[in-house]
Amino acid sequence: MSSHLTLCNARLPHWLLAALGQRSEMPLSRLEISNGRIAAVAAEAPGLPRSFGSQVWDLQGALVLPTMVDAHLHLDKAFTLERMGPVKPGLLAAIEAMMVDKQNWTAADVRRRASQGLQWAYEAGVSHARSHCDWWEPESVPVAWEVLRELAQEWAGRVLLERVSLIPLHLYEERGVAMRLAKQVARSGAGALLGGFVHSTNWSPRALRNLLEAAQQHGLDVDLHVDEELNPAAQGLATTAALLKELRFEGRVVCGHTCALAAQPLEQALRTLDAVASTPITMVSLPVTNLLLQDAQTDVTPRQRGLTLVKEARARGIPLMISSDNVQDPFCPLGSFDPLEALSTAVAAAQLTSAFDEWSDSVCRRDWLGHGVGRLPLQPGATADLVILPQSSVSGFPSRSHRRVVMREGSVSNGEPLAAWFTPCIERSVA
Repeated sequence: MSSHLTLCNARLPHWLLAALGQRSEMPLSRLEISNGRIAAVAAEAPGLPRSFGSQVWDLQGALVLPTMVDAHLHLDKAFTLERMGPVKPGLLAAIEAMMVDKQNWTAADVRRRASQGLQWAYEAGVSHARSHCDWWEPESVPVAWEVLRELAQEWAGRVLLERVSLIPLHLYEERGVAMRLAKQVARSGAGALLGGFVHSTNWSPRALRNLLEAAQQHGLDVDLHVDEELNPAAQGLATTAALLKELRFEGRVVCGHTCALAAQPLEQALRTLDAVASTPITMVSLPVTNLLLQDAQTDVTPRQRGLTLVKEARARGIPLMISSDNVQDPFCPLGSFDPLEALSTAVAAAQLTSAFDEWSDSVCRRDWLGHGVGRLPLQPGATADLVILPQSSVSGFPSRSHRRVVMREGSVSNGEPLAAWFTPCIERSVA
């Protein structure tokens, strides 16, 4: 049996309206949903005929987003902080604490914690998550990698879970090892990406080249931790951009963190961003974790902040996403797998304006992550997956966005029902 639903007076962000070919300045929209898919998005107007069936809800100007993407997570590490003692400040100290706790990781332990993270993300309105997975041995597949592969299958249809092999750069130093690692990742099935931790402590241009060549040969997209430090001499992002041009890389490369841009002379940082703009690179900012870990010292207020140059990247047309990163582990004691929390931190830390109309795309554009992982949301024919924020306003977004209605395939999947916030309306059909 066919089903039809009309959502009237919805406030969509300007970036989405423009992408859909609508006037970006139109105040309110009408969403027509047929059989769980978007049939039409049009400007709201008095007396507009109801094109589809009997369910009509007046959203009264409530903010509406597509379901979200959390582009950079660590489900294998999540919720480990509660069983640790005191953790020293800084990235390298967090890595040390995690390596100690890793001795407790079993398939059951990782499954319990990662499942909780996925449930929280689902409840927040996430439909696409990408988790990095620590991979420290060249000859063996981590237990967490297999658990995440199983969870991806179990959550299919609710959350698209991709997984990235987070491999220290030095393991790619030998070309043969790099090729074997890429082969293992490629064999593990759909949704797998080749990744690496690129830092001045393990810097090797040859290893980075081997990583990218191995990914190219095995048809893999790449997702890197790059320059997660405030060392102005860090070269990871600039070298990645140069290698992609030289290799004519055909896939998509995501570069997360890139904190060193904030520590470099502005002219140098902008030259790097100019180079990035002409490559298939998507940048991901992780504001909560980076603000906590960078320039972190005991009993000393940080004076340098770890946020990458988000405005400058956006000005150059570089796809830029904002994500949760670590949640309640030695790297970050905060978090609830809600991308709007990360966006809220970015709004304050980077002094972002027009957060709803201009920056909410950073938690919604799954098409920026790679080929075949998602289309532009809310196009006609796309699945009607929505997050409705009845208590938030354009001027205050993302404040008061915790309570929300999440719709998947045109039906409320979690959160409060539409009737808790809105009243159905009866319209006169116009011939």
